[in-house]
Amino acid sequence: MDQLLNEKIQNAYNALIFQCTKSLPDGDLPIVDKAFNFAAETIGNSIWDNGEFILNHSISVAKIAVIELGLSTDALISSLLHNVFGSKGIAFSYEEIKKQFGPNVADILDGILKINSLNTENLAYQSENFRRLMLALSGDVKVILIKIADQMQDMRTMDKLPAELQKRYSIDTWHLYAPLAHRLGLYKVNSELLDLALKYLHPDDYVSIVEKLKETSVERAGFVSAFVTPIEKKLQSRGFDFDMKARTKSVYSIWNKMQKQNVDFHEVYDLFAIRIILNSEPENEKATCWQVFSVVTEEYLSNPDRLRDWITYPKSNGYESLHTTVLGPGNRWVEVQIRTHRMDDIAENGLAAHWRYKGGKGGGEIDKWLKNVREILENTQLNPVDFIDDFKVNIYEDEIFVFTPKGDLIKLRAGATLLDFAYEIHSKIGDKCVGGKVNNKLVTLKYQLKNGDQISVETSNNQKPKLDWLDFVVTSKAKTRIKASLNEEHKREAENGKEILRRKFKNWKIELNDLVIRDLLKHYKLKLAADLYYNISVGKLDTLEIKDLIVGKHDESQQEKLSELLPAQEVKELSFDNSDDYLVIDNNLKDINYKLAVCCNPIFGDEIFGFVTILEGIKIHRITCPNAKQMVERYPYRIIKAKWRITGKRNSFQASIHISGSDRSGIVTDISRIIAKEVGIQMRSIAINSENKSFDGTLRVFVNDLEHLDFLMQKLKNIKGVHSVSRADA
Repeated sequence: MDQLLNEKIQNAYNALIFQCTKSLPDGDLPIVDKAFNFAAETIGNSIWDNGEFILNHSISVAKIAVIELGLSTDALISSLLHNVFGSKGIAFSYEEIKKQFGPNVADILDGILKINSLNTENLAYQSENFRRLMLALSGDVKVILIKIADQMQDMRTMDKLPAELQKRYSIDTWHLYAPLAHRLGLYKVNSELLDLALKYLHPDDYVSIVEKLKETSVERAGFVSAFVTPIEKKLQSRGFDFDMKARTKSVYSIWNKMQKQNVDFHEVYDLFAIRIILNSEPENEKATCWQVFSVVTEEYLSNPDRLRDWITYPKSNGYESLHTTVLGPGNRWVEVQIRTHRMDDIAENGLAAHWRYKGGKGGGEIDKWLKNVREILENTQLNPVDFIDDFKVNIYEDEIFVFTPKGDLIKLRAGATLLDFAYEIHSKIGDKCVGGKVNNKLVTLKYQLKNGDQISVETSNNQKPKLDWLDFVVTSKAKTRIKASLNEEHKREAENGKEILRRKFKNWKIELNDLVIRDLLKHYKLKLAADLYYNISVGKLDTLEIKDLIVGKHDESQQEKLSELLPAQEVKELSFDNSDDYLVIDNNLKDINYKLAVCCNPIFGDEIFGFVTILEGIKIHRITCPNAKQMVERYPYRIIKAKWRITGKRNSFQASIHISGSDRSGIVTDISRIIAKEVGIQMRSIAINSENKSFDGTLRVFVNDLEHLDFLMQKLKNIKGVHSVSRADA
């Protein structure tokens, strides 16, 4: 059995080498053999729980890496060795691997080892694991590609695994590995991974779509033939060298469109795309593609809203193609993709094709993207759960192309705003952005950019990020920076609030310890001490209220209480009685540090109290003020005992009087005459409503004091027809 097993593994390896002969330099084969022998000696005929030979799995991953992804010798060696480091009890040092197989292989295996050490169960919900996983992946593109190959092999051989493991692998694929493949331009790999994930996550939907595709295959073939025949004839007659093929959308693409548009399978009009692949010299590629576009749109009506020009401005992952949607036979819409063989190779094989055509320099955009990913994930304030959804959306969304004032091209996600653009230029420019100009017209931060816009940004040193900015920016870079800036501001305010509280407790001669902080957090229903300190700094919490909570009711003078709430100079200018038990209010009202409250219009002689406001100093209220109960219950620490000072001087206080009775001719004249005859009383206004032989009204007058008001009210009661006279609150 062992001998047979060894023979199967050896045969699989021999087949791999045969297939890789054209891809790898002859001089590299000895070191590949060395890597295989190293893996065979270490893990030999070991198997996993599902019965698969570990070394056979490694060989399959190596085959995907080289044949399907187009990777080189280092990736092949790393693929053969990657399960050696996953074997329990087996460990090799970085230096040992570096010595035997070179630094590139050592770096790749080190990255894979970091990833394999993470628990990725429920990946979408375990924030810190996702952060670590993405950081490990973003270190080297080859690490990502080998992990994609590894995941693809797992997904292809999952039939015998328990349902729970199938679901877990599929979730990882759906959330991470398929989007990564798409971002790297591996469209075939992305489609296969998503189809396989759908197969295990939504098996009924998957089977239904596969069966319907089989049922409609003959009908589709007939339609394709009718559609392409006239185009083929025209292209041939005009001397184009081309291939044409129809490509049915992937099962996942069809399912996704059915979900998004809430339609049935038969209502998905673009089940397939026609691809025209041209032979063209590099310098003529764009012109040739547009010429073919002209031929297609001569034959079939084009939908201008569905034109996608990715040959003038390729996608960030290097994808180049010209897409149009035309109305074909039977009034059915059909997508037509026009590209050259070079473009098609890049579209199918991603980075591997870039390296072939550009001598290894095609990954510049990918390196830039990975750098951006690292910057985002190294921000410890970011919740990576938020990043997962944004990560997927950013990858699958369309892009727009805009320009700086100097004409530099900037690529952004569709729906990006002026503020997203500012952050794309530089995070500090985004933080200070107040608006800008698009095509020489002034626009706001929220302006949604369009293809071809030329943009200049206006900044101000007084500007800083706002919480509501997160409601309209769409790029990860902008969101991350705004959150980081808001967190920095929160941290600064929290430090200030902590110092304020420390000084207050020192003045009160109370110990500030963890127990006190816990009690305060519980009382205010806050989770973090930083939030408590922040609220103190920005004025949402009063330190005097905190003092009341900590020490309870305490005997302190009104002057001491006011010193906690008002600046020292304002308190110094106020008057108190000899014991400091009362704030003394002078009836000449010259003190600018307090005002009479308009809600109850206190006058000299009323029982009063002071209420310390946040912005308007001290307001004087009557004890019977309709708002008194609420103020005492909610803000007891702001209530100040107060009383009037008798000076012998007269002054005017506004008072309101409610009056009602039986209506008769001349009653308003009688009321006015009584007020006019009384010395020292002035009427400010009178409002009388008469209905059904009754009247009801409000008088506003100026009086000297409470006794003066009572005298006037008694006079009014004696008027014929007046039934009720009472003091009104305002």
